[in-house]
Amino acid sequence: MPRRLPLIVAVSAFALAGTVTAKTIVVQAGTLFDGVTASPQHEMSILIENDKITGIQGGYITPTGAEIIDLTHDTVLPGFIDCHIHISQRSPGGENEVEYRVTHNAIDKALDGAKFGREMLLQGFTSARDVGGGDETVSLRNAFAAHTLPGPRLWVSLEPLGPTGGHGDQANGFDAGFSHPGWDNGIVDTPEMGRLRVREHKRRGADLIKMMPSGGIASVGDDPHRMLMTDDEMKSVVDTAHVLGLKVAAHIYPADAIKHAIAAGIDSVEHGSFADAEAYQLMKQHGTYLVPTLTVYDVFYQAAKDHPDRLPPGTADKELENDLKPIQNFPNALKAGVKIALGTDIGEGDHAREFILLTKATMPPVDALFAATRNAAELIGASDRIGSIQPGRYADIVAVAGDPMRDVSEFEKVQFVMKDGIVFKQNGAPTAAMAR
Repeated sequence: MPRRLPLIVAVSAFALAGTVTAKTIVVQAGTLFDGVTASPQHEMSILIENDKITGIQGGYITPTGAEIIDLTHDTVLPGFIDCHIHISQRSPGGENEVEYRVTHNAIDKALDGAKFGREMLLQGFTSARDVGGGDETVSLRNAFAAHTLPGPRLWVSLEPLGPTGGHGDQANGFDAGFSHPGWDNGIVDTPEMGRLRVREHKRRGADLIKMMPSGGIASVGDDPHRMLMTDDEMKSVVDTAHVLGLKVAAHIYPADAIKHAIAAGIDSVEHGSFADAEAYQLMKQHGTYLVPTLTVYDVFYQAAKDHPDRLPPGTADKELENDLKPIQNFPNALKAGVKIALGTDIGEGDHAREFILLTKATMPPVDALFAATRNAAELIGASDRIGSIQPGRYADIVAVAGDPMRDVSEFEKVQFVMKDGIVFKQNGAPTAAMAR
């Protein structure tokens, strides 16, 4: 451990600490992983003004008038980022999913999302991308941003775009006479429809676009091994999104569909479960991120074993057949040098479980941390605001008592959470800020 700087030297070196406002906070970090480099720093001070980090200094400084947060015995990390969530989605197997869908409206989903967003924040996730919700996700994003409700900073895609009968078609499995006005919001069957849907999503408040070029597993009637969108449909979605400044996250399983979607210009492959060596090479060549979402397979596999009757008809068999493959295939992505961003594909539940599964699949713990911080911020397009502990970034900071590089279960034991300079969890317990 390096020698602690004398207080007078530390304070003078910290030029910003000469004049302290009522909203100045100093976080004293025993061990700091800043999300920039793989090596930890020890005995560091993080200066915060309002909602931003303004400086980092070696040694423990105590400027006059500043609020001091003592994390000198803890490991301090950037706030975690989950790049693939469904903020209003309940955990599978707890109730009949079809019954829930036809008996709950957008307000019900928003209330669920408020609860699950609160839980995510307490787990240390200060930012996230919601890739596949309705208008309630825009409202939740705005409420979290305004601190009307406690929750992670959100980027939202609204409904995923895909073809009739595809993974995102909400009418799958229902009588043809049964419909809902919002079910067509994501349907894309021609390039012209693709352009229109992207523009509509942007108008309604989307920050990014989610596209579904292949079938899926937790849906009725479609095949996860087939590419269901044409090249021109995918290209129209991607080109229109990029013109509007929106990134495109693509739900894809089979290798062929991955290759076609990369050629169309997508920014990330979500899942990528059945990728082959050529698909991984294309991802690396084009800088396309992989968001592996190992958590969702873990929870759905268990639900399919324990409560198959509560899943949509016919999907339990698909889960049991396919859910063990992604974690077996993931080491090939690492060997190929594909860029990885953390994502779970859940709403309710333990988002930090993804750290455990990534490391179980041979990813070093520090790289798992980068996947949830630096890499995730780059994928979102917000590296200048989140993903690291540096001057100019939002004061999104978490801490654990142990060393997560030696024991990855520490990622599931977050003791301290700060978002926007507001402390939401301290000494392992929610603070009064959670009651706002």
